[in-house]
Amino acid sequence: MATSEPVTGSEYIAHHLHNLASGPQHGLFDPSVIHFDTLFFSLLTGLLLILGLWLVARKVTNGVPGRMQAFIEMLVELVDDQAKALVSGDRRFAAPLALTVFCWVVLMNAIDLIPVDALPRLAGMVGLPRLRPLPTADLNAPLGMALAVLVLSLYYGIRIKGLFGFLGELFVAPFGRAHLSWNPLTWIGALLLALANLGLNIIEYFAKTFSMGMRLYGNMYAGELLFFLIALLGGSFTVLGIALHLFTGSIWAIFHVLIVLLQAFIFMMLTLVYIGQAQESHAGH
Repeated sequence: MATSEPVTGSEYIAHHLHNLASGPQHGLFDPSVIHFDTLFFSLLTGLLLILGLWLVARKVTNGVPGRMQAFIEMLVELVDDQAKALVSGDRRFAAPLALTVFCWVVLMNAIDLIPVDALPRLAGMVGLPRLRPLPTADLNAPLGMALAVLVLSLYYGIRIKGLFGFLGELFVAPFGRAHLSWNPLTWIGALLLALANLGLNIIEYFAKTFSMGMRLYGNMYAGELLFFLIALLGGSFTVLGIALHLFTGSIWAIFHVLIVLLQAFIFMMLTLVYIGQAQESHAGH
């Protein structure tokens, strides 16, 4: 923090949890506020991913591959195997999307392994009052990515089933359709059943999108908060505090590497699951 006065632990954490925003946020949802740090580091990691894969693609050889090429090929094969298992329809876009999602989320999550005060102090040197470099700990980024997955799943559902086929399934799944007859009660029942199917489908789409974004956000937010608490131990400037800071920080950083990879893998798998489900047909219900 850019101040000479001592701060309490709660003030330290509160400062680090605030984004570099275009203005104060009013309410839980305020689309007029832009988090510049989330946008910057999201785009930066995306560009680094594109650049890294482009450099590897330039040096691809049909002979004995180098270490990086071998690693990328193993990763591509792993993602492709998951896509084959979860997406029964068109996989030409699903597998590359899953690979991109996995690598991008890994890079964004890995920012949490940088010492928590390093980037905010650099930002303070250039006059920025605060900086929160971890995009996935800002709810806007995970929910934005989850919304993108929702849009893609809807697009592929409409593309494969057709617009009327997709809309029709919203009214017949999961409970199926009623058998109509001359009895007017069957028409009333069919209407109520169709409305129930539509309502459940809307709730399902909302719940899947919300839980997908919240799962990534919650885990990364908790990990970020633990790093702040560990940093406070080192700020006590006592032998015991510094020793605990080094010990707990090292242990948590090693464990957090697994969280970084696991959360990216889960987000990738959910992407494949949702796109695969959107391509499945429920015409027989």
